[in-house]
Amino acid sequence: MRILTIRNSIFCIAYLSIFSLKVSAQETKINIQQNPKFEQLLNEKRKTNPSIAVNERYKIQIFSGVSEKAKKALNDCKLNFPNLDGTIVFNTPNYKVWIGNFKTRIDAERNLTELKKSYPNAFLIKPKK
Repeated sequence: MRILTIRNSIFCIAYLSIFSLKVSAQETKINIQQNPKFEQLLNEKRKTNPSIAVNERYKIQIFSGVSEKAKKALNDCKLNFPNLDGTIVFNTPNYKVWIGNFKTRIDAERNLTELKKSYPNAFLIKPKK
């Protein structure tokens, strides 16, 4: 009986040893083919990205309050001033409506005088990043 147990043990060890030589886990070869125009586009994006910094631009805040009124103010402003772009920004606990993306303060103040006719509480801001 003891000989059968030793023989079975040796057989199992030999079988597992041979089987383990054939098993290979996680051996894959990855071949990535990238379009050369992608690298060119990425370089162009890197060049233009620093010039779009938020803190170098001026904006006009026309509203600060709850979400529903902010959406209404933004829609009204887009109807009255279609040439100016606008966005809603959430700063706890208020939603703020910012209009424009002016490079110089003079342009922003010029548009501020026009916006003050419709939105008397509008004021000029220079947001941080």
